[in-house]
Amino acid sequence: MEQMSPLALGFVGSLLAGAMTAVGASPVLLGQIPSRATRDLALGFAAGVMLAASFFSLIIPALDAAESRFENGAAPAAIVCVAILLGIGAVAWMNERLPHEHFSSGREGPEAASLRRVWLFIFAITIHNVPEGLAVGVGFGADGLSGGLPLALGIGLQNAPEGLAVAVSLLGEGYDKGRAWTIAALTGLVEPIGGALGAGVVSLSQPLLPWGLAFAAGAMIYVISHEIIPETHRRGHQKKATFGLSIGLVLMLFLDVWLG
Repeated sequence: MEQMSPLALGFVGSLLAGAMTAVGASPVLLGQIPSRATRDLALGFAAGVMLAASFFSLIIPALDAAESRFENGAAPAAIVCVAILLGIGAVAWMNERLPHEHFSSGREGPEAASLRRVWLFIFAITIHNVPEGLAVGVGFGADGLSGGLPLALGIGLQNAPEGLAVAVSLLGEGYDKGRAWTIAALTGLVEPIGGALGAGVVSLSQPLLPWGLAFAAGAMIYVISHEIIPETHRRGHQKKATFGLSIGLVLMLFLDVWLG
C-alpha cells in the first residue's frame, strides 16, 4: 500500500472503514441482537473514537501544518478555528437542507412526502458518513499511510456499532433481516466518496492542508454532539455510554501514537 498514491490510499482506506458498517450489522443476519444497553455502550465507544480522532489525528496535525507556513502566533490558531467552524456549519447546513429521518427524533429538513421512508433513513446516514470518509481521506492525503492508517482503523471501529444500530432500527420498522443488513451495509459505501475528495484536495494543494484537516474535524465533532451522544443517552444508559466513550477515546489515542 505504501506505493499507492494519496488519492488511491484515501479511497481504499475509507472503503475499508466503510465496509465495517456491514460487519457491524452482521448479527442481525444471525438473529443475535444485543440489548439496548449494549448498543448504547458501543455507540458511546464510537463517539469516543471519533472525538479522539478529531483532536489527535486532525486538529493537532492541522495546527502543525499551519505553523509550518506561518510564524507562531495567532494566524495558525485562527485558521484552524475558522476551519473547524466551517466543518460544523457545513454538516449543520446539510442537516437542515437535505430531507432525512432520524431513528429517534423523526423527520428533519425540508418536507419530502414523496420520498419513501427508507430513503429518508439513507439520507440521514449519508450525512453522518461523508464527514467520516472525508476525515480518512484527508489523513491519507496529508501524510500518506502513517497519517491515514490510524484514522481508517478508528473510523472502521466506530462504524461497526453504527451499522448495527442502523440494521436494528430497520428491523424495528418491519424490514426483514436480509434487507436490513443490506441497507446498513450500503450506507457505509458513501465513505469512499468523501475519502477520495478529502485526499484529492489536500494532496493537490498543500496550503489547503490545515483547512482540510480542521474542516474534517469540525464535521465529525458536529456528528458526535448532535447525533451520537444524544442517542446513547436517550434510554437512560448514560453510565454505560460514558464508559464506552472513555474506552474509545483512549484506544484511539493509543492507536494514533502507536501507528502515527
